Amino acid sequence: MPLPEFDVPWPPRTFATEYREMKVDDAWYSGDRDRLAAVYARTPRRADGRRRLWSRRPEAPLRPEHRLHIPLAADIASTSAALLFSEPPTLTATDDQVQQRLDYFAEAGGIANTLIEAAEVAAALGGVYLRITWDRELVDRPLLTVVHADSALPEFRYGILTAVSFWHELPSDSATVWRHLERHEPGAILHGLYQGTADRLGVRVPLTEHPDVAGLAASLGEQGDAIETGLPDALTAAYVPNIRPNRKHRGSPLGRSDFQDPIHDLFDALDTTWSSWMRDIRLARARLIVPDGYLRDNGPGNGATFDADREIWTPLAIPPTETGSGITLSQFAIRVTEHQQTAESIRRQAVEAASYSAQTFGLGDGPAVTATEVTARERRSMITRDVKARYWAPELVDMLHVMLRLDRILGYSTVNATERPRLQFGDAVSEDPQTTAQTLALIAQAEAASADTKVRILHPDWDDVRVQTEVDAILAETGQAVPDPMQAGAVD
Repeated sequence: MPLPEFDVPWPPRTFATEYREMKVDDAWYSGDRDRLAAVYARTPRRADGRRRLWSRRPEAPLRPEHRLHIPLAADIASTSAALLFSEPPTLTATDDQVQQRLDYFAEAGGIANTLIEAAEVAAALGGVYLRITWDRELVDRPLLTVVHADSALPEFRYGILTAVSFWHELPSDSATVWRHLERHEPGAILHGLYQGTADRLGVRVPLTEHPDVAGLAASLGEQGDAIETGLPDALTAAYVPNIRPNRKHRGSPLGRSDFQDPIHDLFDALDTTWSSWMRDIRLARARLIVPDGYLRDNGPGNGATFDADREIWTPLAIPPTETGSGITLSQFAIRVTEHQQTAESIRRQAVEAASYSAQTFGLGDGPAVTATEVTARERRSMITRDVKARYWAPELVDMLHVMLRLDRILGYSTVNATERPRLQFGDAVSEDPQTTAQTLALIAQAEAASADTKVRILHPDWDDVRVQTEVDAILAETGQAVPDPMQAGAVD
């Protein structure tokens, strides 16, 4: 399907329900109060019938905003990304030249940081797109970029992405909305510029009409709107679902957010609890109630004030037997324990509903000492991480292979990548150095492993050459190295 040529509603009606739900997820993820108020203007009540905190009208303009937002949604999304990519994945290939190019992509391209960003967005919106592009004036390699799921129109067949159109709004100094559409198909990337309104795509105009995309016009091929990639069997974009299935839309190829309904209601309840807690603190501030005679007259029209720091008072005509005529301290109790327990229970329920262990978010019973203990206590989080990794692996490997192939087609290198690279995810929990040392000491005492094996346990990220160098150094220091007969004079 080519780019639209006529005015159509925008965003497209395809996946319209999913886009609306992404808007709610995005509001909680961003933590923006205005966005939360906007998305709940039409659905003011929670599933339990109570009015949502963020659907209420704001207080009087001259009064401060007392509603508080706790960014638990953002915390869940960032934790999900950290579990997957806090340790960069290992990219390997059997061909040495391909391996060198992969290492260059990882180091110069900052692929690890790109994946952290992509995984966090995927957790929030239910999925994310990886896109490959290039700019000869900028860098001498293909670029792996991230596109958010709420600005893409995908096309699937049997759950496999066959094409996708990305869009974003360009700067405008009028009511006109300029949109740039970028469609990825096997073998080509199409570009189109549209002049429309907030809810209509509008008419298509030449790319040269807007300065932000005018530079693309010179790259278009004979068709006038496409850039040939030279890869007729490959797509320069991939969709990575956060996790499937989408429980609200069974059969949908899109993934589900980590905080899909009804977790939104738990977020709202948490904000309500914290707002109530802070209200208790405001109401419990110490106040002095004093008789009129204790006030100092500031003159006509200026009212009266009470000086709390004054030490000597002019005698006042107060009968000594009269009660309640002195200074009274008013201070209410703060329900700290009740609010704290409620907030912690809501947080625990929300993170467990998102398929994570409470201990991952600091809600456990005491700190874990070793990586084994951490893994045991956070088993549910580790299972969720492994499930998500299985969705990431094939799509990421596809994009890395396309990057290597484009790298050669675009003339950035001469490496012929005939094989797909291999991907290994890093450890979610790093082993404690002291625990590793104790393990190696026990292995050495039992004489159950060679020096090579022990070095690999201590340095799992080292390659074979570096491991062998270290093994030779250890054997030489301990006197276990086998002498070279040629150097030892064994042979005349």
